[in-house]
Amino acid sequence: MNRQELMEILPHRHHMLLVDEAHMEDEAAVGQYTVRGDEFFLQGHFPGNPVVPGVILCEMMGQCSCVLMAQQLAGATPYFSGMDKVRFRRKVVPGDTIVFTTRLVNSKGAFYFISGTGSVGDQVCVSADLSFAVVANPAG
Repeated sequence: MNRQELMEILPHRHHMLLVDEAHMEDEAAVGQYTVRGDEFFLQGHFPGNPVVPGVILCEMMGQCSCVLMAQQLAGATPYFSGMDKVRFRRKVVPGDTIVFTTRLVNSKGAFYFISGTGSVGDQVCVSADLSFAVVANPAG
């Protein structure tokens, strides 16, 4: 999926659409984002030493995860309901392309439980267990 196709399943738009492309591969969602250096979140984090904030890495991973729930997202919005075992192992800076791999671990009703990692090259930068509640959009 390219950015346009991702916008068909994700509610995010420019400045908050943080996945360049994603696809399914052996029951895993694989997505990537290349840090350009002009992103809003780098303007103050940190001046002269830009580093992608950890919470943004989690958001990128979460957006990639939505490829796993694409069918369930028609007419619905995924909301984070939890982040567990989050670990940051390497900083991500402008010029880096971070590749996320996420897998569905379990689902129960409207809740989806996902495990994922994000890597630059062969170095893991972030790993986490994420959960989402998929909530129907209000009629309107």
